[in-house]
Amino acid sequence: MWFLEHGLEVPTHTPSGKTMWKRPVYRSMHRMLTSPVYGGAYTYGKTEHLTGYDGVRARHICRRKPREQWLALIPGAHEGYVSWEEFEHIQRMVQQNNQGEPQPGAAKDGQALLAGLLRCRRCGRKLTVRYTGNGHDVLRYCCLRGLLDNGEPRCIGFGGITVDEAIGREVLRVVQPAAIEASMLAHEERVRQRDDVVEALERDREAARYAADRARRQYDAADPENRLVTAELERRWNLALHHVHEIEVRIEQHGAAIDPAPAAMGQDLHKLTSQLEAIWTDPATSARLKKRIVRTLIEEVLVDVDSSQGELILTLHWKGGVHTELRLPRRRRGQSSTQTSRELIEAITVLARISSDDIIASVLNRNGHPTGRGNRWTRERVTALRSHHRIPCYKPDEQQPWINLTDAAALLDISPRTLRLAIDRGEIPADHPFADGPWVISRDTLEGKAAQTLKQRVRTGQRRPAILHSEQHQCLFSNT
Repeated sequence: MWFLEHGLEVPTHTPSGKTMWKRPVYRSMHRMLTSPVYGGAYTYGKTEHLTGYDGVRARHICRRKPREQWLALIPGAHEGYVSWEEFEHIQRMVQQNNQGEPQPGAAKDGQALLAGLLRCRRCGRKLTVRYTGNGHDVLRYCCLRGLLDNGEPRCIGFGGITVDEAIGREVLRVVQPAAIEASMLAHEERVRQRDDVVEALERDREAARYAADRARRQYDAADPENRLVTAELERRWNLALHHVHEIEVRIEQHGAAIDPAPAAMGQDLHKLTSQLEAIWTDPATSARLKKRIVRTLIEEVLVDVDSSQGELILTLHWKGGVHTELRLPRRRRGQSSTQTSRELIEAITVLARISSDDIIASVLNRNGHPTGRGNRWTRERVTALRSHHRIPCYKPDEQQPWINLTDAAALLDISPRTLRLAIDRGEIPADHPFADGPWVISRDTLEGKAAQTLKQRVRTGQRRPAILHSEQHQCLFSNT
């Protein structure tokens, strides 16, 4: 995919023995990565021929043998394209990317951060991933291999969003001290990848120039009087020169498209480490990249469910032999990590005493409080939340035990500002659930002694006496 992304070609041999360049395919690239010849080793006896019987007739079978059964394997027999140690490292990477029980498999694009890493503590099998919900965005880990393979009873299952968030926090806690070094390595890797593309394009240009020079020599060696031959050779020469020009243009375009990356400064790296958590939680961050980071740090995660305590028990096996145990509250059925916070629900309960659903939605949007899924509030969404949490609705036709600041001031026959000042002084109790929203006052409070005293004081024109404060500064003027 990297070769195809940058439009690079690879050499191959034709049946006639000639070398030609073409677009790579999966089979040829896999053969390069897995053939011991490229690591400088001599091998013999990698396959065996058997005779099988399919119930009707005998047939010939040719199969590949595992490495332990090869007749000969001699590393260092000749010079390889890569060292034998690097070749062995590539084989381990290929083996780990295979999907199966022993290894986690290659990281995919799904949102499950721990896919392939969770193992059931009860039966020892790997957990599978399921996506449910209308948008297939509700993640769930289940131990179903015993049920699917052997018809055994269901093992364990739990919601995966909370678990992924907890593991993400642990990974950030571990990575944070080494974030500066990781940033420098990422910068060096980016420069190296850019140089690799340039180097590959230069190799293509060298091969194209060789083909053009070869076409020129064939044209010069042809008989000028044989116009059919010379015309065909001239056409091939022009095509080869055109191919050289195309590669040179691509080299120029690649250099112009990618500006030289400036050297990473220490201050910039410190800023990057402070933004590490924001980058990790950003929805635009690649899920595959986060999975690769987790698999670099964590070998495996053992999980069990404690039903009596309502907890998930996670044992993290870090690379290097360190183990960490986490206990997380198990998410109840129907509960979502994107639900509205309890504090916001309590504030809506207070506001619903004096306001309709339209006004509540307007107040929530004005104060910058989105829904649990990050959407704007509407009357329908407020109504659905009230119904789910059984919050009574506001009925303007009936006399309510709660009123707002303006109606409370009119009931006491004082100005709203006077009542607001009394609330700020703590004389009259009132609720103010949102900074940019109405006050909620109980009618019983207005009939109390404090409210009546305030009303009488305003009628008689009495003002609160000024009290000398201990921290108040005095301005003294000189008599001279």
